[in-house]
Amino acid sequence: MNRMRTTTAVLATTGLLAAAQLGLAGGAFAAAQTPKATGCPIDIVYPSRFYIGSNHWVTNGGLYFGVKSRTASSFKRVTFTVTDNKNLRFGKARATGGRITHNSSTSVSVYAGTLKGRASLGMRIPTHLLNTRSYGVKFTLHGSGWTCAVNQGTWGN
Repeated sequence: MNRMRTTTAVLATTGLLAAAQLGLAGGAFAAAQTPKATGCPIDIVYPSRFYIGSNHWVTNGGLYFGVKSRTASSFKRVTFTVTDNKNLRFGKARATGGRITHNSSTSVSVYAGTLKGRASLGMRIPTHLLNTRSYGVKFTLHGSGWTCAVNQGTWGN
């Protein structure tokens, strides 16, 4: 009788531990190393949390990356590019606030002729993770009307 209670308790504990591990396996967190430039009126928008399916594709349509203007003034010829740094592959991206000008498995660019004040420009990219523990992208931003650096940092872990 005591042996059966002990076995039941061990199995219950093992089951809870396995369920907790399976629940955490589907989520991923990423940290960004995007520098905050003092003269740059643009913020980079990136995911802080996302979920991965069983086949290593990001769920809910992929990852969203974009730029958001903090000022009321408009900017001309804005191009925002996301490039694979390590262990990611991209699918066909969808633009918000502009149009996709380049879409390959390793980089995606979105362009807006005029980025109006307080507006945003971005893209949702279906993403496949080759390694769920180590991944990253690099941001570049081109345009006129600001003093932002072209290299806008990285995102990933």
